[in-house]
Order: sequence, then structure tokens, then C-alpha cells
Amino acid sequence: MWSSCWTYSLNLSSVPGDGDSQSRWCLSQVKGAVDDDVAEADIISAVEFNHSGELLATGDRGGRIVIFQQEQESKNLPQCHAEYNVYSTFQSHEPEFDYLKSLEIEEKINKIRWLPQKNAAHFLLSTNDKTIKLWKISERDKRPEGYNLKEEDGRYRHPSSLTTLRVPVFQPMDLMVEASPRRVYANAHTYHINSISVNSDNETYLSADDLRINLWHLDFTDRSFNIVDIKPANMEELTEVITASEFHPLQCNTFVYGSSKGSVRLCDMRASALCDQHSKLFEEPEDPSTRSFFSEIISSISDVKFSHSGRYMMTRDYLTLKIWDLHMESRPVEIYQVHGYLRSKLCSLYENDCIFDKFECCWRGDDSEVMTGSYNNFFRMFDRDAQRDATLEATWENGSPGCPLKTWRVSAGSRRKRNEIGVDCLDFSRKILYTSWHPQDNIVALATVNNLYIFQEKLN
Repeated sequence: MWSSCWTYSLNLSSVPGDGDSQSRWCLSQVKGAVDDDVAEADIISAVEFNHSGELLATGDRGGRIVIFQQEQESKNLPQCHAEYNVYSTFQSHEPEFDYLKSLEIEEKINKIRWLPQKNAAHFLLSTNDKTIKLWKISERDKRPEGYNLKEEDGRYRHPSSLTTLRVPVFQPMDLMVEASPRRVYANAHTYHINSISVNSDNETYLSADDLRINLWHLDFTDRSFNIVDIKPANMEELTEVITASEFHPLQCNTFVYGSSKGSVRLCDMRASALCDQHSKLFEEPEDPSTRSFFSEIISSISDVKFSHSGRYMMTRDYLTLKIWDLHMESRPVEIYQVHGYLRSKLCSLYENDCIFDKFECCWRGDDSEVMTGSYNNFFRMFDRDAQRDATLEATWENGSPGCPLKTWRVSAGSRRKRNEIGVDCLDFSRKILYTSWHPQDNIVALATVNNLYIFQEKLN
């Protein structure tokens, strides 16, 4: 069946917008078992580089977090492919049960956010639907020996048996990476948490659910401040929910949140303690001629990300990626069609629930490119400076590490050229929802089902 859908590679340099059939990106690594039978707990649900890019964290539906570390040789030799190996694995969340609401709370990791490194240890925030945890990841390569009141095997000595005093010393040992929970922030959300974001002051962070956004101080677990509350007095009057939220990377008083209606509100905490009244509203007027039953569903914001410079904001809805200038609310300055060819398939996508998939997006370190995922294990890259885009595929069948990826086109017609695939041949069970871009190097990480793919830009 599938053999009729795939075609061979051909140079597409004459096709506008798709560039050459060989991209500048190459496969570096694939993590995870390549198996058709995947356990639900092994499906990846979060991917995040830390601020230096040295560490890469993934979370899965089983509540586990796996941290990968970039090899030192790989950092010193950038022409080599990016090499990340397992650094630490730990259980972040366990399944729970809310007895008051008779509700199961699954252990699935919804978001991971790293804190800026201040000492030798690393800190990250992880959350499931209800509980946020602060984890400390530290190394230990020495152990104390020579206790006076304790044997080497841990048994305690009786003080009367001591005849001499020893000075304990530290002895080298095999490197051990420890993950320990430092704070647990619980019982503050009635609805499922969809976002967490660390503030630029490095002391506070926000957490958002469907109807409320809370502000936390990292040092206090018993209190948080409600800064947005859109819950109506009568729930029958509810018309929209919060879908994503993020702090501004430079201004600690500014944050944004997107809604299921496709609008994004920017709030200033200096204006009011409760930011129900937004400072700016970013919303594109809807064309009445294109309105349909699916209009509100596909306009829902699935992710919102500030650029590293803080000047722009990127939003992802079901079909498009939009870049907004924070100085202009009326319309986005750039609109990229991620998979516009699916507009004719919305009915079937609604029936199989794919239309409710939430795709993430990310910026390149210098804000010149953006990336997001799609179906059939495709991911889309948009070069803002060169006005070019590419459709690439994450698959272990791409060849050996270092081989350039070929670009794809999706054709809506029955006649297809080489390097094209028909819309009807797309596999909607293979999707890339979670993506992250290395903050300093051109290395990207993305997750599809239980596999983590790492790609690197091929140097000339």
C-alpha cells in the first residue's frame, strides 16, 4: 500500500519555496527503540534544551525525565555531529487519585523548563496536570571515609570503643548523577496545567491552566498569586479557555497568554495585581467568506513563544505559524503555512481527533529561523531572512548520521513529481508535536512517539 506513495529523490531547485532536494540539515542521532509496538508510558511528551544547550531533557507519559548531555568532544569539534548521551534518568511524577473529585491524575509530563545555572548543579521545573516540581540535578565524584562513630559499611560504633580520633577524608569514586526534588508546588490548579514559564528575574515563574494563571515564587510552595482568572460566574457562559502562556524573556513584568479563540493577550503586572484587563490584544480579523464549522478549532493557539530579542512573538495554530511584532497588534508581520494542504481534510481530521493536536514551535538562537512539526514525521523550517522554507522528515531510514536530509513536497493532485507525497498518503499517527532548538548552535531536537531525533546543520 505504502510503496505507491513514496517516490525517489530529484533536484527541486526550480520549485519556488522548497530549495534543493538536499537540505543543509543532517541526522545526528536517534534515541529510543525503533519498534512498532510502543508502550503508552514511553511516548515522549516534552523536549527542552537548557540555557547553554549542554543538557537536553525529555519527559514522557510515564512520568519519567531523561536528561542527555552533549559530549565534550562533540562541543570542541563542531564539524562532527552533535553527540548526546544519557546523563540522568529519574521518575518525576507518579499517578495519583483525587478522592474529592473521584479523578485520576496521570503522571504524564506536560512541560519541562530549565532554570538558569548559578552553580555546579542544574535545576529544572516539571509538571503534570496538577503538580509542579523543582528538581536539582547534581554530580558527586567523591565520598567521605574515615568516620569516627561509623564503620565503613554504615554500622555505628559505640563511643566507648573509640581509642583514637581520625580525620575523615574524601576519596574519589565513580561519577554519580543525583536528581533530588527540592520543592513541590501542589493544590493550586483546579484544571489541567498546560504551561509553565520561568521569569527573567529568576525568582518567580507562572503556571497556567484552562481558566487561571498563577504566579509563584520559587522559594515558597504554600502560596501563589492568581494573576489571570477568566472563569465566568456561570460556566455556561464560558466561550474560551487559556491554551498557552509565557513570560517575556527580558521584561519581568510582562507575559502573554493565548486562547482557544486564536487571540493572544499581553499583560503588564505593573498595571494591576489581577491582570484580567490586558494591555495589548493580538488578533487577526477573520475573513467571513472562509468561516466554517472548523474555524474556531483550527484558530486555537497551541503554542506561543517570544523571540530571544523580545521584539517578536510567535504563535502556532493548527494550520499556520504567525510572527507578531509587539508594537503592532492589528495583524501578524509574517504568516507561514505549515500544512495548508490539510484544509480540505478537516472533516476526516475532526473524526479521528487529529484536529485537536497541539503543535509546539521554537526559534533559532539568533531568531532568523523558526521551526514546528507536522504529520508523517515531517517538520517545517522557515528562514525569515532568505524567505525560504523546507519540509524535512524525521526517520531513522534517512541513512547514516551526517547524510543530508532530502526535502519533501506534499501534493494535493493525483499526478506527483519525484520527492513528492500525496495528501492521502500521509500517516497521521506519525506526528511531531514537541520541538526544541539549541540556544547557541544549529542543533534541533524533536520527538515523535517514543523516539528523540537530533539533527545538526551540515557545515560547508
